[in-house]
Amino acid sequence: MADGAMIAASVAVVGGASLLAVTARGFKRKDNLPCLEGWALADRSLGTTWTWLLLGGTVFTAYTFTAVPGLAYGTGASAFFALPYTVLVCPLAFVLLPRLWDVCRRHGYVTLGDFVRGRYGSGSLALVVALTGILATMPYLALQLLGIRAVLTAGGLYPGGVTGHTVMIVLFAGLALSTYHHGLRTPTVISALKGVVIFSSVLAAVVFVLVQLGGPGRMFADATDRLVELGGSASLSLEPAQHGAYATLAVGSALALFMYPHVSTAALAADSRDTLRRVSVMLPAWTAVLGLFALLGIAALAVGIRTPAGNAEAAVPLLVHDLMPAALAGLVFGALTLGALVPAAVMSIAAATVFVRNVYVEYFDPTATPKRQVRIAQLVSLTAKAGAIAFVFGLQNQAAINLQFLGGVWILQIFPAVVVGLYTPWLHPRALLAGWAVGMCAGTAMVVGAGYSSIVPFEVGGRHLEVYAGLAAVLLNFLVSTALSAIFDFSGVPRGTDATTLPSGLNIKHRLRGANRS
Repeated sequence: MADGAMIAASVAVVGGASLLAVTARGFKRKDNLPCLEGWALADRSLGTTWTWLLLGGTVFTAYTFTAVPGLAYGTGASAFFALPYTVLVCPLAFVLLPRLWDVCRRHGYVTLGDFVRGRYGSGSLALVVALTGILATMPYLALQLLGIRAVLTAGGLYPGGVTGHTVMIVLFAGLALSTYHHGLRTPTVISALKGVVIFSSVLAAVVFVLVQLGGPGRMFADATDRLVELGGSASLSLEPAQHGAYATLAVGSALALFMYPHVSTAALAADSRDTLRRVSVMLPAWTAVLGLFALLGIAALAVGIRTPAGNAEAAVPLLVHDLMPAALAGLVFGALTLGALVPAAVMSIAAATVFVRNVYVEYFDPTATPKRQVRIAQLVSLTAKAGAIAFVFGLQNQAAINLQFLGGVWILQIFPAVVVGLYTPWLHPRALLAGWAVGMCAGTAMVVGAGYSSIVPFEVGGRHLEVYAGLAAVLLNFLVSTALSAIFDFSGVPRGTDATTLPSGLNIKHRLRGANRS
């Protein structure tokens, strides 16, 4: 049961976030008319510090900060795939995000679907990209709520039954209302507090735990002894049989991350491509924090923390509750709770923006005014949050996690259309649609066939390998897309018009003269 100091510290952090959300109004340019770009991308005005806070706060979610140490607690060394995965994100961000930002800024694109629509001239391919993004985002959004519930439950701050549901709804109500009015500016200002409390609380927690356990050497030795006692397959060193799964999961997860709508939304809000380059160089600071959280998972194993069956994510919250002073524990719980609010807000904004731009305007109301687009996006963002809450209340935790495994595989299937399209329009849009369909079906079949595990076995040349299903599916996707593109081009199957090659200042006579010469 939580004591007064723990409750006070947690409430202070969450209450501080609510107060900061009110200040989001001050970031809005009062002379601008309502438009989706202003609401969803904060007028593309975020500088280096704000972009670093928002992008880091969006990518490194509360569920990540509990799931990774939970994996370390339950499976040992294999959980540390998250560190090379997030390290790989940095050079990929340095290369891809500025290029994406540049083309989207020049042509007024707000979503990845907009870019695909312009690049390939295919409404069908843009719709597929948009719906895949929404489909993969919703279980990810629900997992943020699961992360909050796991943290608060472990700290004795989450009552059962209707009262607990009310606590969750109240936590999200203020965020939902502020996001409704101020869009991306709300999670942007909250991300400042998230950065401060996450960095400070994890540093304090790690130092306190290491002192209590007698240093890192003693901690790892005790954790190893604990694993031997449990007699499981977990190990604090990576076994040779795990190398394939470890490497492909790290690479596949890094590639998939950039396809999520919330990541592209946070990136496109930057004020320049140079800002994104600077932020990419600074992102490893968030990786270091994740590594410290993973270390707490080993500490939980060393001290003999026992988590409920199937709920290893509670390892760190239980460790914090049992080992740390009440005020410090409350700070950590508040930080983890706040860690879920920022990505949850960005995810709901991103899903709403994708729906409005690539579904509503494209197929239902092409003449919708900018003001109406904003109003629809606001309503959809509220609906997304409400749906995520209902999803959490109505399903078991494992069901949401299974859907997230599938979501990671699904979102990776738009990688060829988006990333290859950033460099060349050679792939045929109809071939990309076929590759996407093959990748979606194959990836889903692999995950479901493996018992909802994203790691699937393969036999190659008599050798047993375990690889990430998403990476295997996207390779198959790419092979199909490449082969069919060559066939369609040879057969003369028509393509759409590539609008991204047009200059930002449209000189019609110059373009027509160039077309006639060609």
